[in-house]
Amino acid sequence: MQKLKSKQKTKSAKQDYKFIDLFCGLGGFRIALEQNNCKCVFSSDIDKNVQAVYEKNFGECPFGDITKISEKDIPKHDILCAGFPCQSFSIAGKRLGFEDARGTMFFEVARIAKEKKPKVLFLENVKGITNHDKGKTLQTILNILIDLGYDYVYTTLNAKDYNIPQNRERWFCVCFRKDLGMNLKQFKFPNKRVLTATADQCLEKETSENYLISKICQTNIDKFLKLKNIKPNNLTFAYDIRPSRCQFKQDGTVPCLTAKMGTGGNNIPVLVNQKRRLTERECLRLMGYPEWFYIEKGNQAYKQIGNSVVVPIVTEIAKEIIRILKKDNV
Repeated sequence: MQKLKSKQKTKSAKQDYKFIDLFCGLGGFRIALEQNNCKCVFSSDIDKNVQAVYEKNFGECPFGDITKISEKDIPKHDILCAGFPCQSFSIAGKRLGFEDARGTMFFEVARIAKEKKPKVLFLENVKGITNHDKGKTLQTILNILIDLGYDYVYTTLNAKDYNIPQNRERWFCVCFRKDLGMNLKQFKFPNKRVLTATADQCLEKETSENYLISKICQTNIDKFLKLKNIKPNNLTFAYDIRPSRCQFKQDGTVPCLTAKMGTGGNNIPVLVNQKRRLTERECLRLMGYPEWFYIEKGNQAYKQIGNSVVVPIVTEIAKEIIRILKKDNV
């Protein structure tokens, strides 16, 4: 495994806890943890395009392929953050513990946690992890967390339940090291709230002609508007647009923004009345990213956004993690 060469900056101001940002993507975890007065001491992502955007926003370039970095070289930290990719566990469910994860990205999380023993693991994944391989994948992950010496709580949260106008369900798992003696009953995921925000509040006032949809796309949309007897309004979004089908939302929310947007075309939600795709900035707003956040325009940006986390939700969970740690003076 490669030795780490120092290429990441450190901040001099004292912060409460140190964290690492694995599979960091655009840095949604980092924004959330830094808002809770925590310091990032290491970040990693294999995608060169993501690295460039991350460096633009945070002033440091993430290290690359985590599988080639020794766990011994990872800096000491209190919180390990990871929105890890979920691949198949070829022997999932055989209760082989740590060995079950080999060949998967979760193994990278596990081997670092085994070596560094952070106080907290803060994990995120798609909702589908809960029933992947008939639940065997999740059970394997939970078995490994237990073997590593962690207690855990997990749930699925939808962005639209937290005043983000996007129908986006994600699995979140928070793990505390058992020897710390934390009472997990004290930990609470954020309470749902009434959705008052609407997607139109995230729209730009002016957009380039580059975002206008093709004539073929418009024909498909018109076909299904007529077929389903839908009269579009200013909040009507079309998605999953194909010659054989087309879905619509007009309840003030947008459909889940996915990495498939990176392929361009009809995978990016369309604002029907304006006959255009959502812009990169609008998608960032629908993920709760701050206005200062910089991103390149183009298909890579859409892919990166679709792979990211909803920042306000992660921020609230991070706040609760810090509250629990401070409460028990850990």
